[in-house]
Amino acid sequence: MIDFQNVSFAYEKGDPVIDGISFTIPSGESVGLIGANGAGKSTVMKLLLGLLQGEGTIRVGGTPVIKENLAKIRAGLGFVMQNSDNQMFMPTVYEDMIFAPLNYGLSREDADLRVDRVLTQLGLEKLKYRHNHKLSGGEKRMAAIATILAMEPQVILMDEPSSALDPRNRRIVINLIRSLGQTKLIASHDLDMILDTCSRVILLSEGRIAADGPAEEILRNRELLEANRLELPLSLSPR
Repeated sequence: MIDFQNVSFAYEKGDPVIDGISFTIPSGESVGLIGANGAGKSTVMKLLLGLLQGEGTIRVGGTPVIKENLAKIRAGLGFVMQNSDNQMFMPTVYEDMIFAPLNYGLSREDADLRVDRVLTQLGLEKLKYRHNHKLSGGEKRMAAIATILAMEPQVILMDEPSSALDPRNRRIVINLIRSLGQTKLIASHDLDMILDTCSRVILLSEGRIAADGPAEEILRNRELLEANRLELPLSLSPR
């Protein structure tokens, strides 16, 4: 479903942020993308969405991520941004959620049913007609996730999905991620959430892949994590 082959990217010439990485994510797999600040996690997401153009080859469902294919590719990708203010651009939660389904050709009736189903799934019915500028940080985060789920994408990308969430909503999001059958790539510093939701982890360090393997194996490896400026998940740390 997702394929990176020898991909590199530099914001400034001669200083690559992503340096020759290759990995493949099969359909339906849930993968955690971890690494210290500046490791390149958000850049990988932007390259996958075609927001940045680097060297090498990126494919989604066999389709190259190049300019002429971006509309087709983005129709199947849902991206939960790190900053919800960059994602919620309509006046109300309802208008944000229904925007993409309507633009992808759904009838108003079917789009409304989809919006209500997602809101119920997340326990967010009370937010439906709330104005976005009146939402708390946690409410806006949950609404942003709801907006992406209303698209019913084939691939879900999440950049720090648990940020700004209280423990209850964090648990709701974790349970939701575990229930979704789509291909998922989740970038996060919340290693406990990654452990709970991902079967595989890709560890980035200075733009390269330092490790790629079973989540349980990598997230229990204190030496590996500390060598790459990370710490064991709290649930695995000695008490």
